[in-house]
Amino acid sequence: MKNIEIKTNMIQLDQFLKWADVIESGGQIRPLLDEKRIFVNGALCQAKRKQLHSGDIVEIKGIGTYKLIGE
Repeated sequence: MKNIEIKTNMIQLDQFLKWADVIESGGQIRPLLDEKRIFVNGALCQAKRKQLHSGDIVEIKGIGTYKLIGE
């Protein structure tokens, strides 16, 4: 699991994946959502604008697992 530090209390999933260098643009999230590869705190996520908070764990099947560390 890789810790990713964010500078706010909340960040949207698509913005977080760009910040974590998982994707380069927001459009690249759609295939990951369509293939049901993104899980937030163990639950399948299909909303690209899902709000994430410090302590949340994002797992992307085949890519990695990330924990948000906030201020």
